Amino acid sequence: MTAHPTNSLERVRTVLAGGIPDRVPVDLHNFMMVAQTSGMPFPEFFQNGEAMAEGQIQAWREFGHDVLLLENGTAALAEACGAAVEYMEGSAPVCHGPAIRSLDDIDQLVVPDPHKVHPLVENLKATRIVANEIGDKAFIIGRADQGPFSLAAMLLGMEEFLLRLAQADGARSGRRSNGGDPELAKKLHRLLEFALEVTTRYAYAQIEAGAHMTSIGESLSGPDVCSPKSYRTFEWAYAKRMVQNLKAHNIDLAYHICGDATAIVPDMVETGAAVLELDYKIDMPVVKAATRGRTIVLGPVDPSGVMALGTPHDVEEAAQEAIVRLGEGGGLILGPGCALPPKTPPENVHALIEAAKMYGMYQ
Repeated sequence: MTAHPTNSLERVRTVLAGGIPDRVPVDLHNFMMVAQTSGMPFPEFFQNGEAMAEGQIQAWREFGHDVLLLENGTAALAEACGAAVEYMEGSAPVCHGPAIRSLDDIDQLVVPDPHKVHPLVENLKATRIVANEIGDKAFIIGRADQGPFSLAAMLLGMEEFLLRLAQADGARSGRRSNGGDPELAKKLHRLLEFALEVTTRYAYAQIEAGAHMTSIGESLSGPDVCSPKSYRTFEWAYAKRMVQNLKAHNIDLAYHICGDATAIVPDMVETGAAVLELDYKIDMPVVKAATRGRTIVLGPVDPSGVMALGTPHDVEEAAQEAIVRLGEGGGLILGPGCALPPKTPPENVHALIEAAKMYGMYQ
């Protein structure tokens, strides 16, 4: 049955409940766009909760999108745990130094209090301001930053983490298999347990700040970087546990892996995540078959090649294709599959919104 929402919040909630809204809702992953528009230096903007909130609210007033995805990049939790982070000019902050030197140093790590540690306090402030201002009109996703796998990689250092992962991969039931190292695997799982606790605690804080949903990014665990086998051994169970922990408190989780995640989408569905944030590289018919009636797809418009570098006509065509392939019977939130570049043309964003209205109607 087709629903008739009165605003964006109801529209998105209809989709999440498995219903058919009046039209496909639209998400904007636009935190770098709002930094660019603000005119502030990026390092200052991404450490200022008031500025981040005001930028998001102004963008919502201009574009009228249904979902606001709030974050300041991919390194907030890593910084809060002691990793070195560089605030870049013209881009998002990046992690460039680990918090620990080796897996033997895990006991040195301390779970941060997101209400007291920088930059989490600023991110939560942004969520709180946006929720207070427009949380009764639009759907707010307060990003819980990186999931356990990606956070663990930053805490140890990505190269070191991936090297140790390759050495440990294949360990099964406390014995060596395919050259794997079970003792090393145990250490990696200890780090992942720590990262799970950190990410889950921050997820709760985002909901307490007023977000309607939270989300994690785990692109490092996807097929563009790791094998599906590594994903299933060192990522899947942690994502599933996080989903279950949050669901026990009536909190939904969106789960992001960019690149061509097609091979692991059935596994992602099995985590129970309410939303899968997926990239333009996916095989859309295969993904639709795997997700139909089980979860919601958010995406998968190309943020760079189409949204940033294409024309409004290119955006319209990409949006129409996504709606046709993924929107039948509901289950789609249209948007870029990853973060929009800072200089994405506003006219292309307007084209995305208009395409949803033109091609995404269910009545």
